[in-house]
Amino acid sequence: MKANLQETYHERVSTILSPIAAGLEAIIKEHLAGTSRIDRIEVRVKPPDRFLAKARKTVDGRPKYSDPLSQIQDQIGVRIVVLYEQDVSEICQVVEKYYHPFEKRLLVPEKEWEFGYFGRHYILSVPSDAVPPGILLADAPDCFELQVKTLWQHAWSEANHDLGYKPAEELSADQRRRLAYTSAQAWGADRMFSELFDELRSVASD
Repeated sequence: MKANLQETYHERVSTILSPIAAGLEAIIKEHLAGTSRIDRIEVRVKPPDRFLAKARKTVDGRPKYSDPLSQIQDQIGVRIVVLYEQDVSEICQVVEKYYHPFEKRLLVPEKEWEFGYFGRHYILSVPSDAVPPGILLADAPDCFELQVKTLWQHAWSEANHDLGYKPAEELSADQRRRLAYTSAQAWGADRMFSELFDELRSVASD
């Protein structure tokens, strides 16, 4: 079954997901064409190794997904990175204007005195016009994941994912504290740039 799923998904990436991702990227860039201070728009297809790792997850000893190919929602992912916190809300307004959200979340650390991942996540329906001719709508994924982050949120989450989630051994208490420290620094820099942007924009408009 594992080999079967691996082969099936590998073929799905090239024949279905990658063409739809390209169409989705073009549509999203068109929708956001009039929006300023976007650093990047990235559209990616979930790599086979990460898909298989997610497909093998269990809950209470049982498989989390009975049909991974239809149940895993982030086979296509979009990341929009903006300069300032203020820009996140503007992007989200555009996103919610054009797409039907199955799910939307504001991710923040659970406790105010902890630092960690920040960002807005959506699970959105795949628009039919992103599906190229020759691909049946029934074969296309129902949804895709979209993340909206500032530059500082993006930089910290990428480094934290690489350092905090991939080591061969569990992080020590000191290493976890240093990760928390970098998160606090990134949060502070993000906040300062946003406040400076507001102050300078206010002065310019006087």
